[in-house]
Formats: sequence, C-alpha cells, structure tokens
Amino acid sequence: MKKLFLSLFFGLLAGYASAQHSLSGKVLDGVSGEPLPGANVLVIGSNKGTVSGRDGRFALGDLSPESLTLRISYIGFETRRIEVSIPYADELIVSLQAATISAEEFIVAATRASETTPTTFKVISREEISRNNLGQDIPFLLNYTPGVVSHSDAGAGVGYTGLRIRGSDQTRINVTVNGIPLNDAESHGVFWVNMPDFASSVENIQIQRGVGTSTNGAATFGASMNIQTDTKREEAYAETDNSVGSFNTRRHTIKAGTGLLDGKWAVDARLSQITSDGYIDRAFSDLRSYFVSAGYYGDNHVLKFNIFSGAEQTYQAWNGVPEHLLESNRTFNSYTYENETDNYQQDHYQLIYAGNIGNNWRANGALHYTYGRGYYEQYRPDDRLLQNYGIQPIIIGNETIERTDIIRRRWLDNDFYGAVFSLNYVSDDGTTDLTLGGGANRYDGDHFGEIIWMAMAGNTNIRDRYYDNVAVKDDRNLYAKFTQEVRENLYLFGDLQYRSVFYRFNGTNNDLRNISGSQNYGFFNPKVGMSYEMAPGKTWYASYAVANREPVRRDFTNSPLTEIPRPERLGNIEAGLRVSQSQFQYNFNAYYMGYRDQLVLTGQLNDVGAYIRENVANSYRAGIELDGSYQINPTWSLGGNIAMSRNKIQEFVAYDDVYDEEWNLIGQEATTHTDTDIAFSPNVVAAAIVDYSPVSALRVSLMNKYVGDQYLDNTQSDNRKLDAFWTTDARIFYSFYPGFVKQIDLNLTVYNVFNRLYEPNGYTFSYFLPAEGGDGRTLVTENFYYPMAGTNFLAGVSIKF
Repeated sequence: MKKLFLSLFFGLLAGYASAQHSLSGKVLDGVSGEPLPGANVLVIGSNKGTVSGRDGRFALGDLSPESLTLRISYIGFETRRIEVSIPYADELIVSLQAATISAEEFIVAATRASETTPTTFKVISREEISRNNLGQDIPFLLNYTPGVVSHSDAGAGVGYTGLRIRGSDQTRINVTVNGIPLNDAESHGVFWVNMPDFASSVENIQIQRGVGTSTNGAATFGASMNIQTDTKREEAYAETDNSVGSFNTRRHTIKAGTGLLDGKWAVDARLSQITSDGYIDRAFSDLRSYFVSAGYYGDNHVLKFNIFSGAEQTYQAWNGVPEHLLESNRTFNSYTYENETDNYQQDHYQLIYAGNIGNNWRANGALHYTYGRGYYEQYRPDDRLLQNYGIQPIIIGNETIERTDIIRRRWLDNDFYGAVFSLNYVSDDGTTDLTLGGGANRYDGDHFGEIIWMAMAGNTNIRDRYYDNVAVKDDRNLYAKFTQEVRENLYLFGDLQYRSVFYRFNGTNNDLRNISGSQNYGFFNPKVGMSYEMAPGKTWYASYAVANREPVRRDFTNSPLTEIPRPERLGNIEAGLRVSQSQFQYNFNAYYMGYRDQLVLTGQLNDVGAYIRENVANSYRAGIELDGSYQINPTWSLGGNIAMSRNKIQEFVAYDDVYDEEWNLIGQEATTHTDTDIAFSPNVVAAAIVDYSPVSALRVSLMNKYVGDQYLDNTQSDNRKLDAFWTTDARIFYSFYPGFVKQIDLNLTVYNVFNRLYEPNGYTFSYFLPAEGGDGRTLVTENFYYPMAGTNFLAGVSIKF
C-alpha cells in the first residue's frame, strides 16, 4: 500500500504545469464607498489569501487559469462569495454591506476572541471540518490544530474519544455550543460519544488556548472550545454523506434545509448513524443522532430553536491493554461478558435570540435544557456481597455465601437547564466596544446503582439499588468586557468576571459511604491586555488572565468532607504576533501558565481505599507556539504548527501501596519528588501538512503529527511513560459537478500510512510486594495503554442536491 500511494502521489506531482496569473481588487463599504482596510480575501479550497491595505486594495498572485471562488469578509459586514474566472483583466471591485446580525455571528461573539482581542486563538472553518469529517469524533477532526493530542479507547477515533490541549485534559477545557455550556457540571468532562456526527452540524469552532476570554460554564483552565452550529442558507438544499472503512466502520448522514422562506424563515435538519467494530477487540460502537434547527431571520432580529440528540451504545474498552501484551496482542480487551456496554442518550434544546437595538446596541439571549440518562453494565465474577453492596451473607442450608457472581448497572439520570445572555455596545466611531454578559445554570443529577442478576440471589430482587445519591449544582457568572481604541490601531482590553458555584449532594456513594454535604465558592477572574495593529494584517498582543476552578465530583466523593481539596488558581500570560499576508499567514506566541494548588493524583488513599487528588502548591506550563501556512504557488501549499514547552511540578509527595505476602494492604510509602514533568504533557507537539492541488477540484494532502514523550504520572519515571510517536495520514479529496446534482465530493483518507505502533493515552499504578526470599521489598509497576490502530482507511462520498 505504501508503494502504491507514493507512486500515485508523485505521479500527480510530475503530471501538472500551468501558467500563473494575478488578480487585483478593492474592498469598499457598500453604502459610503469608503475603502475597508484589513478585509480578509480568501480563495476557497486553498490556503491562499490576503488582506486589503489601508486604501482597501488587495492583490493575489500565482493563480491558475480557472474559475475561483473568493470569500471576502470584514468585521461588522456581511461576508460575500464571488466567482471569478482567471485570467481577470480588470480590477475587481467588491462592495460589502453592513451586517445587521453579522450573519448570526453575534450568537457566539460575546464568548469569542476577535482580531483585536489580546489572546491566542484559532478558528476552524466549516470547509476544514468537512474535509476531515468521515465519521470520527470531533477530537480527531481537530488533531492537526496547535497543541492538540487526540486519543481513543477503541483505537480508531469512534466511540469514547478525548483530547488534550497544552497538556490540559477535557475536564480543564471549557466547551460551549452557541454560547451554552456543554461540559458536565460535576466531572467538568465532555463526552463526545454522546454527540455522534455533531461535526456535520457545525459552522465553525474557535479554540482559545490558555485562559482566554470569559465564557459560560466550567472554568477555562487550559483552553476553551467555542462551537457555532449551522447558520442559515439562502437556498434550499439536500445532502447525503456516506463513509465506509476499516473495522467495519459505517457512517450514513442525511441533511436538508428549506433555505429562506418568504425571506425570513428557514428549517434545517440532519439524521446520522455511525457504527464501528473498533480496533480493540469487541470495542464496537452503535451511534445515532439528529439535529433540527428552525429560525426566523428578520432585518434586525433572529430567533432560532435548536434540538439535537445523540444516543450511544459502546462496548467497554476502559481497562486498556497491559504493557506485557503490547507486543503480542495489541487489541486485547479484558472484558468478555457479551453486554459489558455503556448506554446513554442526551437531548439538547436551545431557544436563541440575537438582535439589534438601535444603531449601537446588540443583544443575545438563550434558554437551554439538556436531558441525559443512561447506564453502563458490568459482569462482576465472585464479587464481595457485604463489602461492595451492603448485602448480608446468603445462607443456604448449612452454607454461608459471602461472594457470588453479579451483574450490575450504574446509572446517571440528569437535567441541566438555565439561561445565558449578552448585551453589546459599539460607539458610532467604532473605538469603544463594551459587552456585558453572563448566565445562570442548574444541574440536577441522580446517581444510582442496580443489581440486575446474581448467581445466588438470596432475598434480593432484580433492580435493587445498592447506592443512590442526588447532586444539585448552581453555576452563575457575570462578566463585563471592553475594548477601547486609545489611539489609531492601539487597543486596550479588559475583562472582569465573577462566578459563583453552589454544590450540594446527598445520599450514598457507590462505595457505600454517606457523602451528604455542600460547598459554596465565589471566584473573581480578571483579564487585561493590549493589541497593536502595526500594519494591515499584522497585530501584536499581550495579556494577563486569572482563572479559578472548583474541585470536581470525585474530589468530594472520594475525600473526607472535612478534608476537601482547595480550589485551583491559574495565572496566564500570553504574548504574540498574528500575521496575514498575500501568500502566508502565521501566528507566533509565548505563554506562561502558573498554577497554585493544582489538583493531581498522588496515589494517596482515602479511608475506603479510593485514590484521591491532592493540591500541589506550585506548578507551571511555559512554552512557545508557532502555526502558519504558506502558498508556494497555485499548486503547492504548506501548513503546520509546533508547540515546545516545559510543564513542571515544583514538589509533591507520591504514595505507593504496600502489601504483605497474603496481598493484604498494610500501608503506604511516601516519596517526595521535585521539579518533575506534569503527567500527559509532552514537551513537543507538532504537525506538518503538505497540500498538492493540480486543479481546484483535486487536493492531495500529506499530514504528519509528532507528539513527544508523555509520562503516565507525575513522578517522571521512565518506566511509566508513553513513548514519542510520529504518524502520517494521507488524503485525496476530489469534487466534481456532473449537472444532475450540484456537487459530488469524494474523500479517501488513509490513517497511519506507515503503520506506526503508538499509544497516546494510558494509566499506571505501583505497589510494594515482599521480595522473593523474604528479604526486603520489590516495587512493582503496572502500565496500561490505549493503542491506536495501524494503517487503516475511511472513504466517503458526499452528494449535494
């Protein structure tokens, strides 16, 4: 396969040559006729673009003789798409009309960074998402964005997946959809498996690295992801997307929309199904979802109602592969019970308003409700009745039974609802931009466990609950952001947020402890900075931001209520340069993220043997990041990014369990570590993409990803490590227009072309056993890994009507 691919790839390279042409033009205000400096001009389907100068003029060079689509955008104006045939002899005059609602962008504008915001961010467009989307979850569609490391339990990007940004896991990454919080209120995690094929209904995603700007929901403690769902389309449409690939992976999607009816109404809908056997043994996924949006689009007001839902059944692969089996049985799954599955459904309802109030004010508000329910089922052979389930020993005749085979289900049934809002003022001269926003949200979750079968039942009944507890969490925040142009092209930025959290819980935990209690937090999160546009398309920025974060659910349930960990605090410095010129764009930044009281696993046990997290006084992440793209000529373009960092804990105490000859836990041994790497924080993460496009309809891409060594815990031990890896993916994307339909897109992506064996995720634990011969002790370390698949592929056909 390798030789075949290389022959095809280099054959395409050798077979094309073309003449080169240029295009010049001017971007104007459609009403006043004034030039618009700094307007973005992009050639759709390529990395080629530029920005207009102070006189509104722009120039694009090295263009092939063909029909191109230009996308011209400017803040506060409607984006235009223009078809241009090259060569084009005259000057192209582009008039933009002032946007009333900025094409629905104000729905997410309050929680997003703009070009004048002094923070580090990246926007991933619909076009880029679509090229990558063959049914994998969003973490894998974002794999080549700066600082991202993606991982998958089943090994192929479908099912349980996750990502880290700058080494921060999903519980520290704030995610919103149309400004509405998505993170689970208790764990702070995002479970992408509950949103299968959601990417097919996404307009764009903005990722802010570091603390970023104030947003709604969970604390931003490493990065934030702001997702905007599909915006309106002017014309009616229908689409089908079908993908097939390795591990019996199948994806089937149908989308349709009315376009604007009577110039003001529109309805859009999507229905999806994804199935996969997974790379890991028995790690199948059966996923279904839908998305429906109905909207009113007036001259000054937009009202949208979104409903989207996802239902999943996945066979569990949570245990990982033991280290000693990686060479001989990389697809090993310790679970064999036929229904060892996770089952969950999540329904989202959003009512969203955005509108203009007079000439200077804009408003946005949303009501939301999410209903989630589901369970995971487990077969437990020879389980302890009294210790694990509070069931008295079963007496049958003269026999006393204290252990038996059990099948249990652990349930989560929850409601999440609330409201978010923002109010924006922009002065007549555009020098003052002020936003007031916030939200109030409540989470109400019921956690309970059922026994659905016992080999020896005694007096128990089916679905007897052996634990049951309820949690209610109120999360409120209020923020004020301002940007002031104090002199020409010099902007000062301020962002003040107050967030309050009231968390109360009552009942029995799954370890049979009473966990009733409550906690109340109030956090002040200030941010300040400045940006300077030294020339069109070239902006310097610097900022300092503070974030505070409360402990997550397990910190309360696993720790004695009198010893709950302290909240975490983060101070973040960002400084960088954003450049967008005719043939290249790049972003360079440096950052420092200083943590106080960061919560980490140390191996410390609570009174019932559960591992707890503890605060470490001082830790930090510091690094530099560079990402960019360069259009060499109309045929070739290069893109990529690199992040180099140090991620350190100054000092912490690690605990290892100590067992006797009979495997009885007799204590723990403490070891102090200093200046160690933070777990799962590689010092280097890089990506490189080469695009070859002999004609506008065909794009061949070679995509490379490098991730440095990662440690499985905070001891920086070489025997508890994920080795560095370099992978290569290849994609051929071809579009054609046969006439009987609008467009057909063909996509073939080969993942891990060179069949690298690598593991981006895992876990570890260590313990002491008596040494052989009874003299001293031996430290035993057990590592478990989540291997990714070798060479595999997905092929898709998208038909647009």
